[in-house]
Amino acid sequence: MSESQYPRVLSIAGSDSGGGAGIQADLKTFSALGCYGMTAITALTAQNTCGVSGIHAVPPAFLKAQLQAVIEDIGVHAVKIGMLHAPEIVEVVAWAIDTYKLPNVVLDPVMVATSGDRLIAQETVQVLVRELFPRAVLVTPNLDEAALLLGRELPDVDSLQPAAVDLLALGARAVLLKGGHLPGDDLVDLLAQEGQLLESMHGRRIASNNTHGTGCTLSSAIACGLALGQSLPQAVVQARAYVRAALAAGAGVRTGHGHGPLNHGHAPLPARLLPV
Repeated sequence: MSESQYPRVLSIAGSDSGGGAGIQADLKTFSALGCYGMTAITALTAQNTCGVSGIHAVPPAFLKAQLQAVIEDIGVHAVKIGMLHAPEIVEVVAWAIDTYKLPNVVLDPVMVATSGDRLIAQETVQVLVRELFPRAVLVTPNLDEAALLLGRELPDVDSLQPAAVDLLALGARAVLLKGGHLPGDDLVDLLAQEGQLLESMHGRRIASNNTHGTGCTLSSAIACGLALGQSLPQAVVQARAYVRAALAAGAGVRTGHGHGPLNHGHAPLPARLLPV
């Protein structure tokens, strides 16, 4: 009898005690898409639907211990990277990618929470760009994060294309620039890859107050697609479809008093199996 294995996806990110974003959203996404989820926690947050009231950093040595324990035993088909609050944490993650030759790394440069709370120290941004942009197969900034990275505002749709090109120039191999923070009902995301034409992906805005963890969920869903052997454009398309369906399914649900979560479990898939 031939053996099989689950598609294994590792989240390196912060914990959201409210369950809507961070590693909690990542694990829900992995399970919903039929993948086996693992975590290496970078920070604990005291957080709910209304905002972040505290951040407790995980020591870099303990993050390294988590990574070693998971990777050396279980192995990894894809990686999603989220909140990295300090330069030392970024350096541990870069070490792990190189040491273990981790494949299919998706970097969500988490810098600002849905509530507007800043989640990353300024000195960390330069280290993040230098160490992780070249090591990731995809970087997935929203407009606020792209503005921080580029040092300029992105006020309209016309600013997206030059911003995507400039993000590639920072060292990224591919960028999914998310335009959801722009006004209007027609939302545009841009996929930019080295040496290829920009791909525009459109969708109508889904009316919902429950948008907490949208970026975490999208990057995790992309990592799942890559773990399953999809091409980068295919993984992005299926991930956007999953997030849009999760937004629609959770729009009428009340969770907390602020921005509630998506409905990650709206249409769960059975665990997928890959040949060993």
